[in-house]
Amino acid sequence: MSSNDSAPIYIKAMSKRNGFTTLLIGMVGLLVSVLWLTLAPPWLFLAGIFLTSASLVTLLIGWFKLRDPDHSIEISPTRILYHHRRGNWEIWWDNIQRIDCPRVAQGLDQTELDAVGIRLKSYAPFMQRVSPRLATHLLMEQRPLLLHSHDNSCQTGNCFNHEMFDDKHYTLEDGQVLTGVKAMLANRMTQLRTRLGYDIYISGADLDRSPMEFVHFLRQCQQTRPETKEVVV
Repeated sequence: MSSNDSAPIYIKAMSKRNGFTTLLIGMVGLLVSVLWLTLAPPWLFLAGIFLTSASLVTLLIGWFKLRDPDHSIEISPTRILYHHRRGNWEIWWDNIQRIDCPRVAQGLDQTELDAVGIRLKSYAPFMQRVSPRLATHLLMEQRPLLLHSHDNSCQTGNCFNHEMFDDKHYTLEDGQVLTGVKAMLANRMTQLRTRLGYDIYISGADLDRSPMEFVHFLRQCQQTRPETKEVVV
């Protein structure tokens, strides 16, 4: 991303693709299932129920695909903007300390997770932008990351349950005190930074390529962006 190229780059999530086609397949399947239940002999009734259920699930998937924003990520020379139907978050390039794929230990091997991790210099700019609805979604979406990184010495699995909804107040670098769902998100980010090394995670389903390819792309954008003032931590 050169200084002369100021037009944003839009990323369309793989999960967004074929939304209309999926919806159309569900509608056709539902129509066929209605005819099936009406005309088929009684011994094929159960098969018609299965076809109806599958069609309804397909309709639901297509509907959610169409509800999502056309582009999941917008990249400009100054920031990364994430779009979701529950809100947006933004990260300024000067506030990024590191970008990579998070890894977890499996025996003697290191396995990459299907996500892109971003480590921030300061939480304050991010927390000021994220909406409570999106913060709630991020808390639920990131729960598996805690499970990936939990303490193996915990036999019952209850050792980290209190971390799932850690709602104690959180004080930002600028002195602002967070409460409620934003405090929970900030505490979750701190936990994930300790365990996986990053604060923000972009799921592979929100990308248009593999997570590692997207990491290389973001690094290239960061290196070639115009120089701006550093974020004071």
